[in-house]
Amino acid sequence: MATTPTEPTPGVPYHLLDPAEDILAHAEAEDGVVIVTDRRLVVSFGTGRFDLDIPLDGLRRMQFDIERRRPASLVIVPEHPSDPPVVLAIPPTQYRPVAEALALVGGRLHEVSTAEVERVSKEPAAQE
Repeated sequence: MATTPTEPTPGVPYHLLDPAEDILAHAEAEDGVVIVTDRRLVVSFGTGRFDLDIPLDGLRRMQFDIERRRPASLVIVPEHPSDPPVVLAIPPTQYRPVAEALALVGGRLHEVSTAEVERVSKEPAAQE
């Protein structure tokens, strides 16, 4: 069953999540919201739609850059070129929720890459 934050962010289309989808992490950026579910990563800029919506295994890279006198930057780069990268400004009060999202996504990326390596190593060698 999907869960939403105690105070949903205005303009974020939580209703577009599948009722059976669980929200595992929810972080507020200055310019949007990042949500990690058990199936995907979505970003909404408060437009009433998901401005980025990719399965967790469709993620190429995430980068979290913290600077001393500015909001941190969260960069999300999807694997498929048709999905544009997203850059979000993260205030210090949201570092912990972003860290939770990064840990979840990082674990999932590791699972995907490990499964790919195991699959490739078990395939029979091509005959020349």
